[in-house]
Amino acid sequence: MPIIKSAKKRVRVAKKASARNSRTKRSLKASVKAFASKKSDVNLRKAQSDIDKAVKKGVISKHKAARKKSQLAAAAKAAGIKPVKKSVAKKAPTKKPVAKSSVKKTAAKKATKK
Repeated sequence: MPIIKSAKKRVRVAKKASARNSRTKRSLKASVKAFASKKSDVNLRKAQSDIDKAVKKGVISKHKAARKKSQLAAAAKAAGIKPVKKSVAKKAPTKKPVAKSSVKKTAAKKATKK
């Protein structure tokens, strides 16, 4: 058992991180197994999403994630699943802010110099 205060804190922090990582791993494994048992577009998207979340949280490497996603996509293709694209709402074009005229500023500077 650590004696130093900072070492005690590291133990507490590591315990929390370990619990967080194990939750992410369990979720990842569950979604991949769900896809394996019932191959559907919804399960494929959920599994890929969980893989991306695991990479973002640093639980698995991006190379392993790419490999897993590729395997899932190959399995989906073999099962004849066609990915359905989500309908993306178009954003209204935003107007660029009009730059203030520099003519007034230069005229004001010249007037103050005189």
